[in-house]
Amino acid sequence: MKKLREIYKRNIYGVMGTLIFHILLFSAFLLAEVEMKGTVQEEELLIEFPEELISEPEVLEEEELPDQGEPMPNDPSSQLSETQSNRTNIASKQILESEDFFDDEYTNEVEAARQLSQNVRNQLSKETVKLEDIEMPVETTEGMERDSIKNVIYTGESNITYYLEDRYHLSLPIPVYLAQGGGKVVVDIVVDRQGRVVEAEPQKNSSVRDEQIFLYAKAAASRTIFNADPQAPELQRGTIHYLFIAQ
Repeated sequence: MKKLREIYKRNIYGVMGTLIFHILLFSAFLLAEVEMKGTVQEEELLIEFPEELISEPEVLEEEELPDQGEPMPNDPSSQLSETQSNRTNIASKQILESEDFFDDEYTNEVEAARQLSQNVRNQLSKETVKLEDIEMPVETTEGMERDSIKNVIYTGESNITYYLEDRYHLSLPIPVYLAQGGGKVVVDIVVDRQGRVVEAEPQKNSSVRDEQIFLYAKAAASRTIFNADPQAPELQRGTIHYLFIAQ
């Protein structure tokens, strides 16, 4: 028994070392096997089918394909939206069909706007009248004495009055018969020493509705001739007043 114990004590370290070595060796083999299995690549598996079993895929006709743009019949959101749209259309139709929707004031405003638009179109459609093309009668003082010449010329209910200090007219066109509308137009004039009107500009008058009146007054004033006066200012200012009566 003592010999066994002595043998055990002498060889215990060797046995333990051998055992540990085998355990490590066995562990190394296990790790190597696992690593080899992990790196193994699977090969492709080809399966052949008979040609009679192979057929072309069926193509859905256009009418069978569901339209993704249209809502599904059972979609609650589409039904709600359609209901709201119907209610809105019905309410709008009821408002438009109501007799009280367009009151008298609104109707009058629409009619006035239409009339204004028509008047503008009529004005734009008129041809532009040239001053030289306007014909009018002329009042002359030929053969009259200086003291008998007045600065007011009456033509029926209308009249023409001019204000030009120490000057009198020799030829005074009368445009009052040309007007379709009535009103008073004052024209500012500038006269040279020879008696010619070198400038004529009608003053604005908001009460005059017929725009042609201003054109006739300017044409008449531009054609007016006064007496020559070498003692007068080189450019003498004055006015001519035209009272138009609606024809």
